[in-house]
Amino acid sequence: MPCPASGHKREKDGRKMEKKENIENSEKTVKRRYLLISKCLLNVMFFCGIPVTITIPFTLKWYSQINEYYDKYYWIQTALFFICGIFACLIVYELRKMIRSVEEENSFIKENVVSLRRMGGYSFIIAAVTSVRFFLYVTPGVFVVVLVFVIAGLFSKILGSVFAQAVDYKEDNDLTI
Repeated sequence: MPCPASGHKREKDGRKMEKKENIENSEKTVKRRYLLISKCLLNVMFFCGIPVTITIPFTLKWYSQINEYYDKYYWIQTALFFICGIFACLIVYELRKMIRSVEEENSFIKENVVSLRRMGGYSFIIAAVTSVRFFLYVTPGVFVVVLVFVIAGLFSKILGSVFAQAVDYKEDNDLTI
């Protein structure tokens, strides 16, 4: 004859398992939602960034009517913003590639290491190009942009190295199994 306590224990274990499954499903739903939002934002940034970059000469020509500094350095500013726009679009392009691997739950791959290293290089280029503006017209905004992209470049390069180690460990582990 089964002990009444053992039935209670099985029922309690069943509720624990159900609760654990509900938590896991909830976490997966949050993760999918986060990925969808991130993917949409990256797509908007990429597909809006291209026409914004292409129209920089026209935008700056219009803005130079309001701010004489932009009129005085129109061609230099146009070149600087255009170069930065191209590299910003390239950063977003690399992020879009990386998010696909996250969706596939296969983040630690060599392609992501390459993307992170490229994004670091692109960030440093944006910082260097933007720093040319220090010779034209110094504003706190220019300093902030340079600092942000230097930090982003360092972050991307370091994270690229971390990912490279993770890829090596993963490959070693895959060979062991």
